[in-house]
Amino acid sequence: MKKSVLCSASAALLLTTVLAGCGSSAPAANNDKDKGADPGKSAAGTEAKAGSFQMTVRHINVRDTAKSTLELLQKVTAKTEQDVPGLKLNLDGVEDTVNRDVKLKAEMSSGKPPHIFNLFGGADTQNYAKAGHLLPLNDILKELGLSDQFYNLSEFTVDGKIYGLPESGYVEGFYYNKKMFQDAGVQVPKNWEEFLKVCEALKAKKITPIALGGGPESAWAINMLGNSLFVGLGGTELQEGFKPGKTKWTDAPVVEAFKRMKELKEKGYIDPNVLGLKYAEGQAKFYTGQAAMLFDGTWATSAVLDKEKSTVKDNVGFFRLPEVGGKGDGYINGGWSNGYGFSAHLNENEMKAVKTFIKNFYTVENQADQLNKANRIPAMKNVKGSNDAHPLVKEISDVQGSSKGAFPAFDALVQPKVKVTLETSMQELLGGQIAPEKVAERMQKTQEEANKADGEKK
Repeated sequence: MKKSVLCSASAALLLTTVLAGCGSSAPAANNDKDKGADPGKSAAGTEAKAGSFQMTVRHINVRDTAKSTLELLQKVTAKTEQDVPGLKLNLDGVEDTVNRDVKLKAEMSSGKPPHIFNLFGGADTQNYAKAGHLLPLNDILKELGLSDQFYNLSEFTVDGKIYGLPESGYVEGFYYNKKMFQDAGVQVPKNWEEFLKVCEALKAKKITPIALGGGPESAWAINMLGNSLFVGLGGTELQEGFKPGKTKWTDAPVVEAFKRMKELKEKGYIDPNVLGLKYAEGQAKFYTGQAAMLFDGTWATSAVLDKEKSTVKDNVGFFRLPEVGGKGDGYINGGWSNGYGFSAHLNENEMKAVKTFIKNFYTVENQADQLNKANRIPAMKNVKGSNDAHPLVKEISDVQGSSKGAFPAFDALVQPKVKVTLETSMQELLGGQIAPEKVAERMQKTQEEANKADGEKK
């Protein structure tokens, strides 16, 4: 069946039900460090004057597989410059992990974020909003008629105020090479035991079962599978309890998840070069036919179906994590977590530019463009795709629709320090340098330290 469910308004509604159920890199010279800064004033407190001015747009569309999203951003910035006299928007492309964990963190600490920037929902948004560096968008969305046009803004909402807008939605699961599965005589596994048998059968055929790039600056890719495992084993409430202290990283389901990750690596089911590969390199191992499976978010669909680089585009399917025998079986990691935020420290001209950027970027037409060109799940309502969308998109939609519900990524719920600690710890775990129990103990200690620090700030 070639007609995609995502190519209709009813499928968009289905997606909502599933997920809701659960240039220059220099900062602007006139940024204001005061939390109560008036967005209509410059740093000197005077009304902004008309004339030429420059602003920075920080984005993460730096990989070859992000050509379509970059082209859209370029189109929007050109239109915004045309609509705002004197404006020059400088595009600053930065790899996503570097942006999130290094550059943006430092810029927020100094009170000088870029004017417009890629922002992750959840804990990042909460921290930056409470520090006074994110622009509240409620009034702007109302002014532009966009208040009710998004499926879900919860990950960008803090105390009722909206501080960011998602570009698209996602779910996470296994992309798999149908031909390799057929050659190995295996089918999509329904539970963990069957999954291990699939991996063993593939390995016996001298096929790398799972592609994964978790090397420098890419450890977050390891945590996607680990996250789905410990939620599958312990339920969605498990990760929700880490920060409030209702659950612990040393709880049995988390330790068991770490043990299973170690088992996958030790049995040779995960690419043996996992720690030497960057995320994009691990991803390429799958779409060039060097591995049978790839656990990734649906933002990877554009790369998997790339007409020039992918050799598996005609033989690829998608399934969620098989049942692992826990309270979270049947749920899927998904949401609307990645988008754009805006500096709270804008003068009058810059505020006008931000409003114009939002108006030009967040349109049903642009969302449809990304659905059709990059197979990205819309963040906005009433988006219709073309009738010739790839069958993989239909398969992903079916997986979403059959899920019990969705849960956010763990790092949207915990402090950045906890996120980074899990990344380095999982690298050590797959490298055989630390035991699963020790990872759990380290994580719990870090969580308690982060919780204590939060309490001292209040």
